Amino acid sequence: MPAPLKQTVRRSLLVTSATLASLALTAPVSLAAPSPSPSASASATPPADMSTVGGERLGQAGTQVDLAGGAPVLPKDLTARSWIVADAESGEVLAAHNAHWRLPPASTLKMLFADTVLPNFPSTTQHKVQATDLEGIGSGSSLVGIKENETYTVHDLWLGVFLRSGNDAVHVLSSMNGGVEKTVAEMNAHAEELQALDTHAVSPDGYDASGQVSSAYDLTLIARSGLQKKDFREYCSTVTAKFPGATTKNKKGKTVRETFEIQNTNRLLSGDYDISQYEGIAGVKNGNTTNAGATFTGVAERDGRVLLVTVMNPEKTDHNEVYKETAALFDWGFQAAGKVQPVGELVAPKGTAQAGAEPSAGASGDASGEAGGTGNVSGRPVASAVPEGGSGGMGVALAVTGGLLVLLAGAAFLVNRRWPLPDLVRRRR
Repeated sequence: MPAPLKQTVRRSLLVTSATLASLALTAPVSLAAPSPSPSASASATPPADMSTVGGERLGQAGTQVDLAGGAPVLPKDLTARSWIVADAESGEVLAAHNAHWRLPPASTLKMLFADTVLPNFPSTTQHKVQATDLEGIGSGSSLVGIKENETYTVHDLWLGVFLRSGNDAVHVLSSMNGGVEKTVAEMNAHAEELQALDTHAVSPDGYDASGQVSSAYDLTLIARSGLQKKDFREYCSTVTAKFPGATTKNKKGKTVRETFEIQNTNRLLSGDYDISQYEGIAGVKNGNTTNAGATFTGVAERDGRVLLVTVMNPEKTDHNEVYKETAALFDWGFQAAGKVQPVGELVAPKGTAQAGAEPSAGASGDASGEAGGTGNVSGRPVASAVPEGGSGGMGVALAVTGGLLVLLAGAAFLVNRRWPLPDLVRRRR
């Protein structure tokens, strides 16, 4: 196992200590490609005009990697139509395969939903579910089991979104947010701000819909942005939790409300009979639909390095194949880091590039834990400024004892942010 980090300012993962508590409870940007449309079939080949956001090579079809001396070769049994391996802190793309291929995202699109909507409601907010809140849920959707006329906290609903990929929880939160149409419009606007320009949302939950697409590159950008949020890190790293059930009367006639356990469907986090929990894993989100196949974005830490991996639609149909290919890419990435030349970068949000001068590192902070920053493989200075709640995807500032450095005036984020080491990883060592 990796040695413990020597100090809190070492590079670390992006999850909060709420994870283990839950167990107890249960440079530069190039032109984007044309308007998105889903690939016609599983045998389709990547288009010739893919986006070059993040670097020219990321717009090229096939595998992109520059192996230097001593670098391991890529795994030979990868079958995914698209994948990417990136350093979550520096933004360097270590290797990629059809990174900008616009494909159906399935429930990985819930990361964009969460990154967009999560800041809008305190976790303690309570909501009594009405029948209209549950309208429009697609047939065969994954559900957490929300009941009409029952009251749930926002915290409950987000656990339902992340652990059970519950489309019912997504629709309730969308209703609270002003409706599905408004929420989808906000998601698309947020994707544009993040420069996730391959992405077009049609449904907030990732349910198959005509024209709904994203890419391995975009899903990685979106995950990186979401992981700037403390609550996002908590939810995506929670393994099991207790979820409110229906209100009933017991044998004594007393009104009671039981709970039931829900488990995260991310098998690198929860494990399964044919795959172990991945060492250092801490989220992010999985998905699987008829049109999309299996999709997954994960984040993991080893020896102080934090990697993001996205895998979309493996051709191999073995059980848990998307997780097996993700684990293989994580293994390669941790061995190859520092031994490969980056083939591109994860770009900053639009507001970041327009921010101006680099903010001072001596700013004071609040207690929210919501800080962000920039990383730039090109070496050019980039100030990091994004709207509050908009999640700067270029995060890497210092976590300090007694509190985290946070948002500056003018919505500018600190530079060189490092995320706090999660108890989830620390306790497994």
